[in-house]
Amino acid sequence: MKKILIISLLLLSTWMSAGAVDLNKENRDPKYVESIVNRSQKIVDKLGLTDKQVAEDVRNIIANRYFELNDIYEIRDAKVKKVKESGLTGEAKNEALKAAENEKDAALYRSHFAFPANLSLFLDEKQIEAVKDGMTYGVMKVTYDSHLDMIPTLKEEEKAQIYAWLVEAREFALDAENSNKKHAAFGKYKGRINNYLAKRGYDLKKEREEWYKRVKARGGSL
Repeated sequence: MKKILIISLLLLSTWMSAGAVDLNKENRDPKYVESIVNRSQKIVDKLGLTDKQVAEDVRNIIANRYFELNDIYEIRDAKVKKVKESGLTGEAKNEALKAAENEKDAALYRSHFAFPANLSLFLDEKQIEAVKDGMTYGVMKVTYDSHLDMIPTLKEEEKAQIYAWLVEAREFALDAENSNKKHAAFGKYKGRINNYLAKRGYDLKKEREEWYKRVKARGGSL
């Protein structure tokens, strides 16, 4: 029995070692790799993970996602450049550019769900949410809390709809190629939320003005 236990522990140790997540840094600029690793580490630090190997694996999963996104967009950019230098014009050029975008979107879609799946090997749902927030600058929570603070009379179904749209916005932001595009993803849904609330009878200009007054009275800032 003791012998079986020892063998089992050895097999488990081997599996855990083999299961370690490698950093996909080959053929990448060392300074770029360092920058991405540092960015990923800051996200991991906020998770409060006590197992150093788990923390490193999670950091590498996050960093590898950044690398993967960079690769997808670099391939798109190279194809766009090739089209523009090809001499194509008119509809043929537009179709070629559209094809490059479609291929990029297909690559993003294929890889999008693998990221949280990989994280789920090491993190629970709440921690995965924290990683997503970290990669999108916490815009989802800030935006949601701001709406609740601005319009205290929001009904529960309205809060639920705002939250659902912001979750959706965050998914698009996760795949965006840079910070501006990430913020733009949220901006699109903020517009949708504003239209929704206006149709529900809220005077957003008045609500915002009153909110500014309350924030100022609290000694805060927006």
